Amino acid sequence: MQELQRAINLSLFVLCLNTVSGCELLGRFNMPSLFKQGDIMIGGIFPVSKKDLSATWTFETEPTQVQCAGFYVRAFRWTQVMIFAIEEINNDPVVLPNISIGYRILNSCASPTNAVRAALTLASRPEEIDLTSPCPPAISALIAEGGSSQSLAVAGSLGPFQVPIVSYFSTCACLSDRAKYPSFFRTIPSDYFQAKALAALVKRFGWQWIGAIQSDNDYGRNGILAFIQEVKKLGVCVAFVGTVLRTYSKDKILDVVEMIKKSTVRVILAFVPEGDFYPLMKEVVKQNITGIQWIGSEAWITGIQSSTPEIYQAFGGALGFVVQKMAIPNLKPFLTGISPYTDPSAAFVRDFWEIMVTDQLQRVNFRDHFGHNVFFDVNGDPPASYDIINWQLIDGQVQHVTLGHFASDVNGNHRLSIQEEEIVWRTGKMVPTSVCSNVCPAGTRKAQIKGKPTCCFDCITCADGTIANSTGSADCTPCPQDYWSNESKDECIPKTIEFLTYHEPMGIVITIVSLLGASLTLATMMVFLHYRETPVIKASNSELSCFLLFSLFLCFLCPLTFLGRPTVWTCMLRHTAFGVTFALCISCVLGKTIVVVTAFKATIPGSKVAGKFGPAQQRIIVCFCTLIQIVICVLWLTLKPPFPDMVFKYSNKKIILECNTGSEAAFYAVLGYIGILAIICLILAFLGRKLPDNFNEAKFITFSMLIFCAVWITFIPAYISSPGKFTVAVEIFAILSSAIGLLLSIFAPKCFIILIKPEKNTKKHVMGKNVNKKM
Repeated sequence: MQELQRAINLSLFVLCLNTVSGCELLGRFNMPSLFKQGDIMIGGIFPVSKKDLSATWTFETEPTQVQCAGFYVRAFRWTQVMIFAIEEINNDPVVLPNISIGYRILNSCASPTNAVRAALTLASRPEEIDLTSPCPPAISALIAEGGSSQSLAVAGSLGPFQVPIVSYFSTCACLSDRAKYPSFFRTIPSDYFQAKALAALVKRFGWQWIGAIQSDNDYGRNGILAFIQEVKKLGVCVAFVGTVLRTYSKDKILDVVEMIKKSTVRVILAFVPEGDFYPLMKEVVKQNITGIQWIGSEAWITGIQSSTPEIYQAFGGALGFVVQKMAIPNLKPFLTGISPYTDPSAAFVRDFWEIMVTDQLQRVNFRDHFGHNVFFDVNGDPPASYDIINWQLIDGQVQHVTLGHFASDVNGNHRLSIQEEEIVWRTGKMVPTSVCSNVCPAGTRKAQIKGKPTCCFDCITCADGTIANSTGSADCTPCPQDYWSNESKDECIPKTIEFLTYHEPMGIVITIVSLLGASLTLATMMVFLHYRETPVIKASNSELSCFLLFSLFLCFLCPLTFLGRPTVWTCMLRHTAFGVTFALCISCVLGKTIVVVTAFKATIPGSKVAGKFGPAQQRIIVCFCTLIQIVICVLWLTLKPPFPDMVFKYSNKKIILECNTGSEAAFYAVLGYIGILAIICLILAFLGRKLPDNFNEAKFITFSMLIFCAVWITFIPAYISSPGKFTVAVEIFAILSSAIGLLLSIFAPKCFIILIKPEKNTKKHVMGKNVNKKM
């Protein structure tokens, strides 16, 4: 690049000297050319030769004559097309009357350095003109160049002089920079559009893991860069980028071949001119590297040199884009009326001509006779329009079959159409696949492999509670709160709803025990009613005993409200019914305890306690103590009642339906009040422990209260720590245990005497110890 810059500076200095001193020629490049004199001269630069063999400049001696090698038939055809177009214009009396167009066409040898030589040669005095002849006109426009690197050099050299440069084959998007190249135009779309077209093609066939080959020049590097930027948006990964050039040694070519052989890609894009790509193509065929689907840029996909049956062995079925052909007419009639030779001395005419050519080209917008819209955008680029080419072997010859189209409009929208069923693939009838990792199946997600491209990943099974219901998922989606993932992790299924039911073993046992307890309570009540006139029943206060049995009957039925699916009404009923029935039960026990203690005090001479605690006072105590609990429950239901709730914390796969207490304070207030009554009963019963043995019901009450308190003291930590429906089971166990304890402790001894030992059911036996002491 430094040598190229020195050459440009030196040549510009020579050009300035020529301008100052008229048409004096200070030196010659001695470049062969195709030349024809005309009133308006148009220059042309074409890579007719494939290589520049000139030695490196040392700036110590005069540069040697340019030496080129390799005749490029395609570029020679381009020169003939330019000559033909100019002759057509000259022969048409309507287009430019009385004005002839001349041309001078030079060979760049596909070298940026030589392209600058040719550009500066065209900008100065033509070497073909006799030195004694009048000063001829400089070129009005330049048709150049075939390679993007050459066009960059030419545009950088002549752009500051406002010389219009129209390229016919330079596609590098870098040439769209109007600040650097204000007078550069082209009749071929920018690689910006070709990159989008190639990316759309890759997306169309689902290729996610591809390789790339670039030429070591501006065309290849910028083209692959633009392509990679486009495919990254689509999630496509480029496994490698190989670099080739026609002047590379064979070792460098073999390095790229080894890169291809070691890679797992099945699709490779080659963004390379035909001359740079052909050495690699020959080596690929030589080493019999097959099974690869090749994608080509417009620079080689229709190349004549590579379209042979030999190359087809490895590159058959290649796909690529080519630019649709279109003819661009000359400038509009307004410009045809202006000539710098009508009055050579007129001021600003030449400047006007140079500037107006550039300005009018920018405004070109018409429809050619092929039906295509021709215009230049703000960057000097024409509309993108490509045909999709497929390499097919027909009658032993490689044919470039058009199977689709890619086009852009003035608004920047793009459209890709392709006849997929007509494509001949190198791998057969099926569309080849090219991925680094296979698509993750449903139920798994992608996990990036450290140090590798994003297209290389492992498939990880989704975590519990998350799913991936489509293939290729990047992340797993969490299931809703009341759903859980199935075994294959591809669907959210409703969680199992769990609550204590009647038909499960635990529910059956609770139901049996509850009904059995209620039945025993009813049976005991019937015994008491039947034997209510006997001394044992009379001694135990039959009225309070019946109240107590009734409350125990309700306590045994209370657990049945804890079974089944919780509802608003059952949740309110189960807790309040439990609280009120047990408050009634303990109130009755409290009344019995007070009766026993006062009865014992009444045996003391001068005591009047028994007279102050008769049946009316007993009923008042029972009703008052129960009423307090009813008030607490009413406040609970009014302010913050229990409600059915779904609990997710105990299990990921289950939803526990339970009754939320609503207010923990109210729930423990109910329990606390029952506990206070039980403690009072325990204390009073303990005080009456020294009553006569046969009459001492206080001992049985004390024992029952100890059981009751023990059960409910252990209930609290068990209730807090039990998960799910076992919380309900613990509460039911406490209810049944305490109810059974009360029933057996208080009423079992009496029923034993009444039913088993009726001979003891006498007043004498009940008052036995006192009688013996008096005797």
